[in-house]
Amino acid sequence: MMPTRLWILAIGFIGVTLVVLLAALAMFVKRIRTAPTIEHELEDSTSLKITLEDVSVAARNLSASNFIGQGIAGKVYKGVLSNGQYVAVKHIINEGAMETFVREVRSLSHVKHPNLVALLGYCENKVECFLVYELCHNGNLSEWLFGNDKVLSWIQRLEIAVDSARGLEFLHTYLGGCIVHRDIKPSNILIDSNFKAKLSDFGLSRAMDPGQSYVSSEVRGTFGYIDPEYRSNHHVNASGDVYSFGIVLLQLLSGQRVLNIDFQRPGSLSKMARDFARRGDISEFADPKLKGEYSVEAFEITLKLALSSIGLKKQRPSIEHVLYSLVRALDISLYAKPFKS
Repeated sequence: MMPTRLWILAIGFIGVTLVVLLAALAMFVKRIRTAPTIEHELEDSTSLKITLEDVSVAARNLSASNFIGQGIAGKVYKGVLSNGQYVAVKHIINEGAMETFVREVRSLSHVKHPNLVALLGYCENKVECFLVYELCHNGNLSEWLFGNDKVLSWIQRLEIAVDSARGLEFLHTYLGGCIVHRDIKPSNILIDSNFKAKLSDFGLSRAMDPGQSYVSSEVRGTFGYIDPEYRSNHHVNASGDVYSFGIVLLQLLSGQRVLNIDFQRPGSLSKMARDFARRGDISEFADPKLKGEYSVEAFEITLKLALSSIGLKKQRPSIEHVLYSLVRALDISLYAKPFKS
């Protein structure tokens, strides 16, 4: 027979265990009851809500002839709203992308800038979601840099860089708190009918409260554009966008993809740029499509800026400094015609 003392200890242990289990169950039930739904998350953005019928009519029931691209979250179609406005419709069917849907609506419904793509509306049901944006008729920067049938002049490249930097500066200095894009790359820089660049795809964006130096997050983004320090410490902040933008600047200068240089070894674009800069032989790094028609002084300013942007975090410039340097390079180029390397 178990001694009385052991019975008391056993009963006490069982009682404590039950209390802990009941408390955990109560917290779980409370979390389920208070978990935000899509409707709750988007309650401040209802003015942008449109009907599924309007979206279907605009994109002609997602006709294959209207298909213009595809991303991780879903497919994108061009369309026309009933008021005659041309739009791009993102069709999200991946359940794991619902967070992306909510984040884009919350970010773009409150943030407006000429160099950020405008969200015109959204709609959702139990199985699919739609985001409706202004249509940028000239596609994205990736198509212009790497397409065989398209060529960007030196001035156009600098203007696109300046526009993109202006959009980033607006995000990083937003009064409500810094907004980190987290996926700056050529395919997310759209070009409208007036050849103005606009940042797009805010599905990975993170907002920081005023005074915060970073927020912690799992590593997200596109391989080749992700800040190495972010990969190691998981700290999301504005310097990560500056790093990604620095890679884009190298691509504007060289016309090269990130992952197909030097037998597809990651980081080879930045290494190649540093090597040419060290030797002072920038003509070998310049995109052959430029045919030597660029300001050497402006090219060197932009190359130096790009390399500082992908350097160690503590040594990176702010986006304000990046914008200032790019405007200076553009001004030099505008007054240096005709230029020849």
